[in-house]
Amino acid sequence: MTYVELQVATHFSFLRGVSSAEELFAAARLLGYAVIGVTDRNTVGGLVKALRAGDETGVRLIAGCRLDLMDGTSMLVWPEDRAGWYRLTRLLTVGKSRVDRKKGEKGQCFLHWEDIAVWSEGLIAALIPDEADSVTETALAQMADLFGSRAHLCLTFRRRAGDASRLHALDRMARSYGVRSLATGDVLYDSPDKRMLQDVVTAIRHKCTIDELGFRRELYA
Repeated sequence: MTYVELQVATHFSFLRGVSSAEELFAAARLLGYAVIGVTDRNTVGGLVKALRAGDETGVRLIAGCRLDLMDGTSMLVWPEDRAGWYRLTRLLTVGKSRVDRKKGEKGQCFLHWEDIAVWSEGLIAALIPDEADSVTETALAQMADLFGSRAHLCLTFRRRAGDASRLHALDRMARSYGVRSLATGDVLYDSPDKRMLQDVVTAIRHKCTIDELGFRRELYA
């Protein structure tokens, strides 16, 4: 089976992704990828450029979105059809309508599990977990209840000690709820020379210097 990267962020993921769709799709072509999935945070604004980049490079786009809920839960979602796209965009509109435009930060979207429940039909979803703990187990139960066979869980290396054990425990927990696991990379830039730029935008997001970032540096990039 050929690996497909399903979790790629463009610079439309404000202060997280640092590469354009054109750069990401060009890199994917050089690496021999036939398909990549763009899932920017709380927005589908970058998908037009991603679609054009896919046409230019011959790398097929899987279009989706990453949703960050107010309780700290994050998930990837992909619409199955046109009706699913309507529900996803409506969901994003609901979340963004709650942001104070004068005080809110760019890219914010205030969503809750209740919102997901209302608009989940026609969406495939994948939970982005931290550890195999009670927080993840609660979220998995919600995912299984709302999405059924359309529920998945992302397994992503952090390049930290105990990674293999963590992923094994997460997969085992997902299986106990009938949720299938997906391997994802959480890609935030197109080449290693963008690492410093990514650290810069992370420092801006945390309102600190690069030297003060420590383990707040992005784990997956």
